[in-house]
Amino acid sequence: MFIPKVFAMSNLATMQQFIEEFSFGILVSDGASHVTENTLQASHLPFLLKPEEGEQGSLYSHCARANPQWKVLDKANVLITFSGPHSYISPSWYQARPAVPTWNYAAVHVYGCVELTDKEQSLKAMRALVKKYEPDLLDNQDVVPKLFVDKLLAGIVGFKIKIKKVEGVQKLGQQRSASDQLGVFHGLSGSGSFDSLALAEYMSKSNLGVGNLK
Repeated sequence: MFIPKVFAMSNLATMQQFIEEFSFGILVSDGASHVTENTLQASHLPFLLKPEEGEQGSLYSHCARANPQWKVLDKANVLITFSGPHSYISPSWYQARPAVPTWNYAAVHVYGCVELTDKEQSLKAMRALVKKYEPDLLDNQDVVPKLFVDKLLAGIVGFKIKIKKVEGVQKLGQQRSASDQLGVFHGLSGSGSFDSLALAEYMSKSNLGVGNLK
């Protein structure tokens, strides 16, 4: 990923927190061994980060057994992309002129090697994922009975990714003057776009690209 130095996420803990917050990623792998022509395969999947496993952590996920991508994953090197808020930035929000439009965003790329997991490991990872988003559901036998879970497990393939490299970017206009940064923040905050509002909230929370707002 092209990352100008001023926009780089340099701290592993910061990038891990980003993955925790924006955990629905895109898994990209080489599909050449499974298809008739050289190509890439990609799946949109939820991921669970275990930061304590290995030097840079491990990711767990699963896909439908009907998804052919899993057949080329074991021992494969893959890329997983995690995207945060992003939005169009109008040059009219800057105090400095002339200026041109741009697009601000945040993203993290993870590179690693895949290992398929057995039924017990896959179930453990799935339960951890549910616990993160809806812990009360784990013990609700009316909604998710054990027999139903066992049946569904046969239809998925779980896997673990040992992380080899993590890189992140936060392009939030932090290279511009404080007044320009604040103008962007107010422009995004005044927009009716969900993406723009989400990016403004991210800027405020990360304290980047918001000038002297705090």
